Amino acid sequence: MKHLHTLALILCCILAQSVSAQKTASQLFDNLSKRIQLHGYAQAGFTSTYSNGINNNTFDVKRALVWANAQITDRWSFLFMHDFSSVVQEFYTDFRITNNKALIIRFGQFKNGFSYENPLSPTNQETIDVYSEGVTYLSGCGSDPLLGVQYGRDLGLSLFGETNNRKLRYELDIMNGQGINKKDGNAEKDFIGRLEWRPTKGINLVATGQIGRGHAIATSIYNPGIAIGQNYKRNRWSVGFDYKSKPFNLHGEYLEGKDGNATSRGAYLTGCIPIKQNLFDIVASYDFFNFNTDLGMDQHKVVAGVQYWFYKKCRLQMQYVYKSAFIQNKTFTHGANHALMCQVQVRFN
Repeated sequence: MKHLHTLALILCCILAQSVSAQKTASQLFDNLSKRIQLHGYAQAGFTSTYSNGINNNTFDVKRALVWANAQITDRWSFLFMHDFSSVVQEFYTDFRITNNKALIIRFGQFKNGFSYENPLSPTNQETIDVYSEGVTYLSGCGSDPLLGVQYGRDLGLSLFGETNNRKLRYELDIMNGQGINKKDGNAEKDFIGRLEWRPTKGINLVATGQIGRGHAIATSIYNPGIAIGQNYKRNRWSVGFDYKSKPFNLHGEYLEGKDGNATSRGAYLTGCIPIKQNLFDIVASYDFFNFNTDLGMDQHKVVAGVQYWFYKKCRLQMQYVYKSAFIQNKTFTHGANHALMCQVQVRFN
């Protein structure tokens, strides 16, 4: 009987410890679920092109991203983002210095603040191509061979914040200027400034600028005067706007850049007309960009299409794209380039 009492006491202790462990695990899980948020999206589709008498078509996965945002304290957070179709995209930590959102410091790898479009998520952009030619070229999204494909991101430090009841937003970035997952190629840093002003509901005015020196990782058809490994002047500026209303949404921008002795400039206007609110939209865009004004490398791009939102933040897009210039056999050629594009986007928060 004594042994039975001892055994019963041991079982009660084990059961009590088990219940306590379950409560601790449950509390830990609840705490983590409140502090860590998982997000992700994928964009995949089909593209058919016709250029210079040649037809091409392909299925492709453009992006497949997952990121985690950890709220360590009420002032301190951390984000990690990976694109499974390419490389690690972002990893940075934010610390809110002021009691409000007037001053926040960010350190790590993140999107630079140049241009209106670059900081925006592809899931919110109207066109399947996502960004305009000028933004893609000047912000490091991928079409400048001197910089390479950098997805509009870089390593560095940023100070930003909002004031005047969120009507004014500012940002100052100090960055390597070399792109993602890379050390700086020279001893000089890039400085990027950004100002946003919302004078009234639905209107956002944006001005951005950049001064710095690039380090060429390759030669460029757009700028043949710069050699591999050469350091060169790389300055940019832009002014743009965004207008949102029930009848239509519209945003546009003028951009200009200076790489060495070559000047590039362009402008775009992109709009969206909801046919049925939050369900079906008509999309249109006109985009002009001259990659090198001295060499006459101007390109016009027109986009027209529709998109259907079959679930919140999930859509089906179909668009026709016309370009007036393209690269063939490493030569910039003025000619017609036609494309039919279809894309499915799925996103979760």
